Amino acid sequence: MDAKEFLVQLKARTGYDFCDYSSLSITRRLEKICEENKLTFESLLSKLVTDKAFLSKIVEDITVNTTELFRDPEVWISLYKTMYQKLPSTGTITFWHIGCSVGLETYSSLILLKEIGVLDRIRVFGTDLNPRVLNVAKKGSYAHKFNEHFKTNFEEVMRNIGSKSKFEDYFDIDEKNDTMTVKPFLSAIPKFMQQNLVQDKAPFPYKVDIVFVRNVLIYFNDALQAKVMQMINAKMYDEGMLILGKQELIPNRYSGQYKQLGYVHKRM
Repeated sequence: MDAKEFLVQLKARTGYDFCDYSSLSITRRLEKICEENKLTFESLLSKLVTDKAFLSKIVEDITVNTTELFRDPEVWISLYKTMYQKLPSTGTITFWHIGCSVGLETYSSLILLKEIGVLDRIRVFGTDLNPRVLNVAKKGSYAHKFNEHFKTNFEEVMRNIGSKSKFEDYFDIDEKNDTMTVKPFLSAIPKFMQQNLVQDKAPFPYKVDIVFVRNVLIYFNDALQAKVMQMINAKMYDEGMLILGKQELIPNRYSGQYKQLGYVHKRM
């Protein structure tokens, strides 16, 4: 059994569909999982079908959950100047963070929205396949010492947007229990929801103004990229804005529909 057949069988027997992930990327991850667990593709599949806890763990290993507060600070500084400061002065603004993982990108966005004073008229959704990371996102609590670089990112962004806000304005620090927790006024705003991009439509009924899909499309093949873009286009308002990762490009069939403004792609 090779990786391609493994993915077909995994979909048929568990419902998890990774068949349209980038072939090279998904194969490397599967081979690493087999090596770490001393399993062949056949024995890995058998264990996944019979052990739900192991299945959840492996799905988490397959789905990439790399994120941090204000990851790539220069991107957030640019977004603040080119997008956040130019948001409409009236009306509800809806944000959608696709592949939100443990929610740190979503909270980064919320902090900037607080800085410009529009928290009272925003609607924010974060979606991800993995229920474990969504539970972390909902709690908004993270290890303190391990993630001290969050403070460095935060301070760099605040300094460059001209803000005097402190990290403690947004997080409660508990050094005894080694936690930093998003303050309730912020964590109460986003709705974190499960979504399988391969199979599911957006799990909420609203049209959206801003879509973050950073470092997600790079893990998909061309067909799945196009499918995801079709879903995004259907949910976006005219002249909505799309934010991709630094190394990502809009699939060719959709590139003519967007104008690139730095890291922002504006719907035309």
